[in-house]
Amino acid sequence: MAKELFELMRATKYPLEAFLFVQRGLDATVHSIHGKTKGTKNTQESDSRHVSGRQLSHGLRDYAISQYGLLAKSVLGGWNIHNCADFGHIVFALVDAGLMHKTEQDAIEDFTGVYDFDEAFAPELQLSENA
Repeated sequence: MAKELFELMRATKYPLEAFLFVQRGLDATVHSIHGKTKGTKNTQESDSRHVSGRQLSHGLRDYAISQYGLLAKSVLGGWNIHNCADFGHIVFALVDAGLMHKTEQDAIEDFTGVYDFDEAFAPELQLSENA
């Protein structure tokens, strides 16, 4: 798997960390939506644990915030991830390399315009009355 990831890194504008982030974020998203895996690899269970591009985009936002807090947008930007379409490019590069799977209904366009990064990662400033 490491060899494939390095090849993807060289073939795209994304560094290794971006691919690892998406893989880990997918795991977190699947767990969040479908619960903990039972450790089986049958096709029916895999299909039932599928997440859409929209769900994954939201899950990756949540995962980034949980990992990097207010720096999430900056960290992603450092990996050339500036919008949800970048998530899609990474996911489909992983699919093409055989490192992720998709259904017939999945398309790279599912990641386009899911949310605006500036809004999704904007820190909500809360001022107390004593500030």
